Amino acid sequence: MSPSDCRDGTLPSASPRRDGTLPSVSPHRDGTLPSAPAQVTTLHETAPGKLNLTLDVLGKRPDGYHELEMVMVSVSLHDSLTLELGTGEPWSVTCNRPDIPVGEDNLCWKAAKAYCDAAGIDPEGLRIRVEKQIPAQAGMAGGSSDAAAVLRALNRHYGRFSQEELRALGLTVGSDVPYCLFGGVALARGRGEELTRLPDLPGELNFVLAKPDFSVSTPALFREIDGAGVTGRPDTEAMVSAIRRKDRNAIGGLLQNAFEPLVAAQYPVVEELRQILLAHGAIGACLTGTGSVIFGLFCSKFRAFSAALELEEVCPEVHLATAVPAPNEP
Repeated sequence: MSPSDCRDGTLPSASPRRDGTLPSVSPHRDGTLPSAPAQVTTLHETAPGKLNLTLDVLGKRPDGYHELEMVMVSVSLHDSLTLELGTGEPWSVTCNRPDIPVGEDNLCWKAAKAYCDAAGIDPEGLRIRVEKQIPAQAGMAGGSSDAAAVLRALNRHYGRFSQEELRALGLTVGSDVPYCLFGGVALARGRGEELTRLPDLPGELNFVLAKPDFSVSTPALFREIDGAGVTGRPDTEAMVSAIRRKDRNAIGGLLQNAFEPLVAAQYPVVEELRQILLAHGAIGACLTGTGSVIFGLFCSKFRAFSAALELEEVCPEVHLATAVPAPNEP
């Protein structure tokens, strides 16, 4: 019988010899006795992507951040995370996409460290595996949603913080993390941490997401909008009203992002993709975040699928998605 035969992790007791004595345990070459295997706890969590139905930049704050006002929705395109606690090994983060940074630069690592430091917890080894489907550098908060998933999983296991406390902790990791913890349809203000719950979107709405072959530097875009100013502001109040009324056509017509004119001026493909989406019957199309994903909103799943087929000819990544509700947290 080997040590791994005991489910509780203890070493098995040795059977006595015929003379009644117990056999000795052979030490390792360094003279130490073998130890019981580490007890590993495995946690699973889903990280939905987000889309901006509106995004407005109200100005730069004294602390260097920008005052924002935006309406966001969680969508079914998601990453999947597996956390293993108690590995007895140094912390590690791995990902199925080689272009995603791993190690201490990954937001998942930063989220786990923030949680453990704030809670005074040592998980005695941590392994995080990320299976990504959300496009990187796309304006869909993929990294922030992964970080939020880590915080959710750890808090479900350890239970140290309220949801409000967890969102405050998330803000120390990234501006989008509080919303990604909140999820669903929400109005966000401040850096994105002042959140108001909105009703779910009306049913039978479909999103087509097109990720062109470029990415945008978020800090550079904020610097540009500081200099050029906002040329077109979304009507956030009208969008909130349309969502409360469940007016699908009004929601589509009010999609607007203050960054889109700047991004489209640098990358004409943005407008080309937008026109393809509208030509296939989208009730609205818009850039999300600082890009580079352009999405269209469709009432017809057939038209959404038709648009996706054409977009696949010009875009490296095209996805179909639907809105998902907020996580059911206590």
